[in-house]
Amino acid sequence: MQVVDWLIVLSYLIASLGVGIYLSRRASASLEDFFISGRSLPWWLAGTSMAATTFSIDTPLYIAGVVGNRGIAGNWEWWAFAMSHVVLIYVFARLWRRSEVVTDAALLEVRYGGRPAAILRGIKAFLFAVPINCIGIGYVMLAAVKVIGVLGIWTYLGFAPGEQVLGMDPKLLTVIGVSVLVLVYAGFSGLWGVVTTDFFQFFLGLAGAIVVAVYAVRSPEVGGLAGLVEKVPQVTSFDVLAFIPFTLGEGGNWLGVGWSAFAGISASTFMAYVLLQWWTFRRSDGGGEFIQRLVAAKDEAEAEKAAWFFNLMHYVVRTWPWVIVALAALVIYPDLEDRELGYPRLMLDFLPAGMLGLVVASLVAAFMSTVSTSINWGASYLTHDLYQRFLRPGATQRELVAAGRVASVLVTLLGAVAAFFAQDVAAVFRLVIAIGTGPGMVLILRWFWWRINAWAELAAMLAGFVTGLFTTVVPVLTIEDFGLRLFVITVITSAIWITVMYLTPPEAPETLAAFYRKVRPGGPGWRRQRAATGLPPAQSLRHDLLRSGAALVLLFGLLFGAGGALLLRWDVALAMALLALAGGMALRRLARPASANGSQATG
Repeated sequence: MQVVDWLIVLSYLIASLGVGIYLSRRASASLEDFFISGRSLPWWLAGTSMAATTFSIDTPLYIAGVVGNRGIAGNWEWWAFAMSHVVLIYVFARLWRRSEVVTDAALLEVRYGGRPAAILRGIKAFLFAVPINCIGIGYVMLAAVKVIGVLGIWTYLGFAPGEQVLGMDPKLLTVIGVSVLVLVYAGFSGLWGVVTTDFFQFFLGLAGAIVVAVYAVRSPEVGGLAGLVEKVPQVTSFDVLAFIPFTLGEGGNWLGVGWSAFAGISASTFMAYVLLQWWTFRRSDGGGEFIQRLVAAKDEAEAEKAAWFFNLMHYVVRTWPWVIVALAALVIYPDLEDRELGYPRLMLDFLPAGMLGLVVASLVAAFMSTVSTSINWGASYLTHDLYQRFLRPGATQRELVAAGRVASVLVTLLGAVAAFFAQDVAAVFRLVIAIGTGPGMVLILRWFWWRINAWAELAAMLAGFVTGLFTTVVPVLTIEDFGLRLFVITVITSAIWITVMYLTPPEAPETLAAFYRKVRPGGPGWRRQRAATGLPPAQSLRHDLLRSGAALVLLFGLLFGAGGALLLRWDVALAMALLALAGGMALRRLARPASANGSQATG
């Protein structure tokens, strides 16, 4: 990197910190201002922030590693979550907004009652704020350390490779530096600062990814998109370009369909992604940072629009620049041992001065948006669900904001510790999925079936966490096949929570009636409460599920249609365009609201 590149990056950092400090006064008024922006976010700001949250400095490295080691089909590891994210648009976004909670942990004492609900809320807040959230922060910081290492910042400052800096390991010093950087504006400005900077950081990050893709594809080594498609199969031993690595029988006979012998992922892993992961994961009903944005939206309609915008940006728009760069890295660096480093290597080798600074700034933007979100989200659990709920119920708003800032520091420190000891971005990502797998079905059913109780959710959460941890990190219990591991976690967790649910009493009738009165979910699972309160459901579950199905067809049609066009597979592009058109037409026909008092509302 040259002086102009450093100036661009430095200018961006100063601007981001300035915005955070400027908005600190707005976030200091109350707990709701600090953590959910006073429930006043428009859809475009909430949706962009949701998209920015899922795009960090680790993401292009992760995609480069996935495509390099498993092919394009390996992206089903995260594409599969589109199913739950589309259901979020029509089923859960409005439910969450009507709940009017500050965190998803706070919902537990709305849905359940008594001491079990309080215990569940406390345990969930701790697990999500500390081990799960901080491991997530850790792998994002690890990616930042990798990029900084490839960019040679310490070498640029005059230190030899491996030499200690100020008496410390360069990795440790790097982790400290990036932690302080994000903490300054996330800790000062709360969610207002996070979502405002997210808006600019997202589009800067997207522009950076497109720039790297264009320069990589236009390089002589690749020779354009046609050269890319021709050369990639020559440097790999598996089917890198397949979206779904099926093979057909002779003459394209679908009766002879089978799993390709050249697939980069196993059939069991693929099936686990598509059939298990999206509904068993701890965010099956939205969860976490997304809920923080949805409950911060102005109203239910804005929350639904925000969820749609996120899906389009996250899956359709951002996927292919990352994938194209990963494919180009395979061609240019066929012998690269750590495939995750292909992305930063391409930046250094092919981007001119000035443009390199812009792309590095885009990666810094992506890093800051994700980590600042995780810090604010984790601090919301520690402050609202632990400190205020159990230690200081009568705390003033000023005290709670101060506690939120202290909690932000604590979460950042723990995330930095996780980053220092982590080694592989993709491996840590899979650990996060594994320890969060299992409770998803309970999280879905609690909205639509009165019989789910606090003990069932607590059992599902703890069983999933323990089983996922043991089958991932304990050598004698480790299950190497990721798909089989998710299946085992799901089966064990389901057996435990179902047993616990039937061995414990249901929630009190008054608790269930109060929850129904507030949220008014559809479906047949609340008929007793519907009759007791005399209130119709606010949504038709059947109609929402039909719209979700049509939207999923539209989304995947757009995703694979764009991919087919970029990879010059015009038959795939045309077929997917027709699929997207069919999904869009079905969605338009379903746009007419179902009658709240009609049969659809209860079905």
